[in-house]
Amino acid sequence: MSEDDEYGTDAVDSGGGAERTFAPLPPPPGRGFATSWWGRAWLQALEDTALDGQQLKKGRRLAREGGVGAVSVRPGRITAVVRDRDGTGHRSDVLLQELGDEAWDRFLDMAVERAGHIAALLDREMPPHLVEDAAGAGVDLLPGIGDLEPECTCGTWDHCPHSGALCYQVARLLDEDPFVLLLLRGRGERRLLDELQVRSAARAVRGAESDAPEEAAGEACCVPADEAFAAGSILPPLPVPPPVPEEPGLPPSLDTEAGPPSGIHPAALEVLAADSAVRAHRMLLEALAPGHGRQPVPAELTPEQDAVRMAADARPEPWIAKRLAEGSGRPRADLGAAVSAWRYGGVAALAVLDEEWDPDADSLARARARLAAAWEEGERPQVRAARARWTVAGADVQLRYDRDGRWWPYRKERGRWVPAGPADDDPVSALAGASAGG
Repeated sequence: MSEDDEYGTDAVDSGGGAERTFAPLPPPPGRGFATSWWGRAWLQALEDTALDGQQLKKGRRLAREGGVGAVSVRPGRITAVVRDRDGTGHRSDVLLQELGDEAWDRFLDMAVERAGHIAALLDREMPPHLVEDAAGAGVDLLPGIGDLEPECTCGTWDHCPHSGALCYQVARLLDEDPFVLLLLRGRGERRLLDELQVRSAARAVRGAESDAPEEAAGEACCVPADEAFAAGSILPPLPVPPPVPEEPGLPPSLDTEAGPPSGIHPAALEVLAADSAVRAHRMLLEALAPGHGRQPVPAELTPEQDAVRMAADARPEPWIAKRLAEGSGRPRADLGAAVSAWRYGGVAALAVLDEEWDPDADSLARARARLAAAWEEGERPQVRAARARWTVAGADVQLRYDRDGRWWPYRKERGRWVPAGPADDDPVSALAGASAGG
């Protein structure tokens, strides 16, 4: 068997989790960077590989000072932006050869034969006998001398302070989760656990067949439906759902060495990925809120509304904001007012910004009476009403009346009316909010 067969470079994790991104870590406590034996083995491979120990010392200092940004881990590669003390950033990568399909087959067969190995991995442990048994099956999990290959935009061909800092930071990630190493070797956690489950089930079936009496070999093995239904009441309860993360997860980094296909812009895709994470987090919080099941299903946004929502949530770079303005059907100069409206009240506030309509006479008469009763004679502001928009004379302040009977404050800035605050049922309060600048 050739080395290419053993360690294929085209192994792709199609079961989810082909890339994981870890937020920057705080400075490590104490002097060490690894507490687990496999984390120290990772650092030993780094220190045995690097030709210049002084560069590693500088890298260790950068890692300790928080110079390593978010770390992206995917099969065969780890990536991060590492900043020098003067703030200069360098993209640094460290490559580790992936295991080929045949090597993974041997590892999975070995793990299934020893249930303790699976239990250890689920406990985020990598006991020495697991690594030893894997090596006995011809599979080297931990890197050795020369296995950690650096690439850095600083131009150094050997391990530099930036690749060294990245490796020291990854040692801390390995302490917490050995699946990080397995992902580097080519398989994500979800795919590995699914494959172990399939092999464990197949092994159990083979064991049952070999233990069955010969005379029962032809009989069907099943459970009557009434017994299965009755057993449902003795099943254990479902586990408590995990806590909701405080913030949306970090999207994957698309800054790779491979160029994008024609017409695809990685930065725009990163904005979409970040937006998806924000929306998923918000939907989860809403789904867990009391009474969510009794709430009406919200109307689907139009492409123009969704472009404004994305600009409000993502706070994109100017060139992406320009494309979102085009998608919203607005000039670039008008997108800011639409974004402000969205942040104050979503679809309803956006409709107030765009629509002009004629309220019925009774609604307007009640609003006039409330305004008149709010001030002493002689202090009442002069208001000019034009359809559903009321402008205060002598002031760059306006109220807009919506179809649900609420009032929205507006102010004039650079010749444009822009939202100045959320809606209020009381026009007096809304006017006070507009006069105060929201």
